[in-house]
Amino acid sequence: MTTAALIVAAGRGTRMGGELPKQYATLAGAPILTHTIRAMLPHVDMLHVVIHPDDVTLYQAATVDFDLPPPVFGGETRAVSVRAGLMALADAAPDHVLIHDAARPFVDADIIAGVRAALQDAQGACPCLSVVDALWVGADTLDQARPRDGLLRAQTPQGFAFDAILAAHSDNTADLPDDVAVARAVGLDVVATTGSERNFKITTPADMVRAEREFQMDPRNGTGFDVHRLVQGDHVTLCGIEIPFDKALSGHSDADVAMHAITDAIFGALAEGDIGQWFPPTDPQWKGAASHIFLEKAVERVSARGGRMTHLDCTIICEMPKIGPHAQAMRARIAEICGLDIDRVSVKATTSERLGFPGRGEGIAAMASATVMLP
Repeated sequence: MTTAALIVAAGRGTRMGGELPKQYATLAGAPILTHTIRAMLPHVDMLHVVIHPDDVTLYQAATVDFDLPPPVFGGETRAVSVRAGLMALADAAPDHVLIHDAARPFVDADIIAGVRAALQDAQGACPCLSVVDALWVGADTLDQARPRDGLLRAQTPQGFAFDAILAAHSDNTADLPDDVAVARAVGLDVVATTGSERNFKITTPADMVRAEREFQMDPRNGTGFDVHRLVQGDHVTLCGIEIPFDKALSGHSDADVAMHAITDAIFGALAEGDIGQWFPPTDPQWKGAASHIFLEKAVERVSARGGRMTHLDCTIICEMPKIGPHAQAMRARIAEICGLDIDRVSVKATTSERLGFPGRGEGIAAMASATVMLP
């Protein structure tokens, strides 16, 4: 089954104040929308963003690191914007759609997985939190208590069977508070899933202060080391770049020793084992596999943990082939896979002064370090 994400980012965010709509305000060095897309993208098959027509330049700056479809232009109300987004997804016809607020950048993998799992049996699902505070009716004075039993606080992403929510929005002309309300108005069943206090919506300047505190992450450093034997061949692959050579690297996969070291460094920073645990060499499906598959899994795990990489450094140890002429292409390839600026990726080489197996031309070694920020 295919799942699409629809991020609603057409609002003006007037309660936040400031010169920019809140979804483009800078949080931990990037627009809020950038963080929200980064949190959602690994968990869906496609992602569309609904924006205000006046925000095209801001949107382009916020999404420069992503390969996304053109934005959808929203309307005066949330309901109109969601309807426009759903219609833009109609040709792709996903089985499910997750509709998410642009101003909730702290959604995590568990929340998304809970909504997706619930959609296997339900028409709609919404992450919720119980109301734990006492409730009173009043303004300047507290006049009357209200029971809180059975009350829930709704969050996003709110997930639905795509055809059902598209039909519900097509029939709706009212500006209802959220997509659950639209679904319930036409009789769709919506189940509650587990939300998180961290998945709050940034609405006011106080929320922005809280969000900045959330991004005071814990830096983790990991290291990786790998060796592969050289055999007869016509090229070696290092950091995803094929280099003509009179030998080849031998291994169960494509034997990209440098990319393996980088991948293990990331897994090490996460304390989630190594390549051999994620992709056992005894499993025939990985025979001859391209090593970018392994690195992409490590990158996916960083995102799933709500983290972000800030720097990668790899040293390749060999006498030949010469690495210098290819180092820039290697950096660019690793940066592309990891979603990093190239100035956050270092690839360099050294020799072993003709000592040991690298010095004798029997193999190539690589060591790497990775810096990952985790909440």
